[in-house]
Amino acid sequence: MNNIPEGYQQDAQGRLVPKKLIKPIDLARDELVMEMMGRALKLHDQISQFKAAAFGDIEAFVEMSAEAYGVKMGGRKGNLSLLSFDGKYKVVRAIQESIQFDERLQAAKTLIDECLRDWSEGAKPELLTLIDDAFRVDQQGDIRTARVLALRRMDIEDERWQRAMQAIGDACQVVGSKSYVRFYERVGNSDQFKPIPLDIAGV
Repeated sequence: MNNIPEGYQQDAQGRLVPKKLIKPIDLARDELVMEMMGRALKLHDQISQFKAAAFGDIEAFVEMSAEAYGVKMGGRKGNLSLLSFDGKYKVVRAIQESIQFDERLQAAKTLIDECLRDWSEGAKPELLTLIDDAFRVDQQGDIRTARVLALRRMDIEDERWQRAMQAIGDACQVVGSKSYVRFYERVGNSDQFKPIPLDIAGV
């Protein structure tokens, strides 16, 4: 922590400037920013503690619920929703995984290209567009994961296509995950819920 002498302020370059030489508006701006930052950092710490407590409470409840049925929970925890008894409030825990493909994706693309060459006369334009779009990289140079995985939902019986879909599945690698807890309130008597925004994901 910097020891700033009485009557001085430190500027952005680290220099000590006598307060009497600083314009009143600059001093007022600094005071406002420091006051707001103090409250923001305190709130940030409170949200961090709340997030940790929320995940702990949810996990403890899941374990308690499982024990009621004589089940021992283990392994990776997944997504779940918890509703209040009156159905007015909902708490959602979500696990978002980051997926990347390894070199086996190239084998899948080769098999798909073989299929396309043979089907070129009879293949629907929509299918060609979907496949071409799936293997196009985004602005960061990454494959569009969701669109590649969407190909596996297509009902095509060609043996090479089936092997390609298996290769896509084998090429999937979970490289990380992020946990979220979100809160919702029912809109009137409808089946719709509106989020209660806390931006916990970023904490």
